[in-house]
Amino acid sequence: MRERVIRLGERSYPVYAGRGALGRAAPSLFEGGAVVTDENVYRLYRDRVDSLCGPERVAVVPAGEGAKTPERLAVLWSFFARAGLKRGSPVIAAGGGVMGDLAGFAAATYMRGVPFVQVPTTLLAQVDASVGGKVAVNLPEGKNLAGSFYQPRAVVADTSFLDTLPEREIKTGLGEVVKHAMLGSGRLAELLTGGDIGAHWDEIVFENIQTKAEYVERDERESGPRMFLNFGHTFGHALEAYTRYERYNHGEAVAIGMALAVRAGIALGVTAPETRGALLGLLERHGLPCETDIPPAAFLPLMRGDKKNQGGDITLVLLKSPGQPVAHRVSPGELDKIFIP
Repeated sequence: MRERVIRLGERSYPVYAGRGALGRAAPSLFEGGAVVTDENVYRLYRDRVDSLCGPERVAVVPAGEGAKTPERLAVLWSFFARAGLKRGSPVIAAGGGVMGDLAGFAAATYMRGVPFVQVPTTLLAQVDASVGGKVAVNLPEGKNLAGSFYQPRAVVADTSFLDTLPEREIKTGLGEVVKHAMLGSGRLAELLTGGDIGAHWDEIVFENIQTKAEYVERDERESGPRMFLNFGHTFGHALEAYTRYERYNHGEAVAIGMALAVRAGIALGVTAPETRGALLGLLERHGLPCETDIPPAAFLPLMRGDKKNQGGDITLVLLKSPGQPVAHRVSPGELDKIFIP
């Protein structure tokens, strides 16, 4: 097991990563708390989840992005009250990024904030979503529009959970791994182009945590360079929302979003043309989609509600070349000229 402390002053916290990390974590992290998990995780790992706080203190919610609603928050608040959670009682998110977002926002808002522990069980959550303190729920108007920055007490990323992940869930996590490689992690690029990546999960997860931590430590609340972690997400979130989170999972949408961002960057004269080949090579190697048959005209309007936007312009994270991200403002009309025949 390896440890990386996210250094944020009084909000600093440890991230423990590696096979068997959950069994080696201090029991005091979970003492007196309540667990929020989804149906899939609970079916596969009921004994492990129950052992954290006791079976009577486990809230099981539907799996999938559809669980991230204000209505589900109210259900969790009531569950915490019935379970007798106090100000110092932790909420434990056991699951993927959806559970981290939902349980984290519930923890941030119950009793004006109770401790929060992330136990990510998917590759996507271990390499990205569990680190950084973003918590949120979705609204009909867009993804993650109601949320907060709320740092966890700790993150325990046990890579043994990856053993039971379906292939599609592995691929969705690899979407974020590719993103980190394109943002400049040379070691991740090596691992992605090497042999069997399944033999290197501990290193892949920890390297991603290192990359994410460096951005978070420099810019906790996404007012500067942390914005670069949204490469591919402005397009991807719009595509997810347009398809009601039913057709593409997050990593697939981000993969398509990165390809669209590179296409936009080349058309705008920001991105070096050879960047496209570098990105598509990684996506294709790992079976991730590079395009969608949905006309961009259908989902581009949803990008106007993105939280990063200023005025009437849309803020895109583009790459000058691999390892050189930049924030670039465009008007909706400019995007229309690029993507709408």
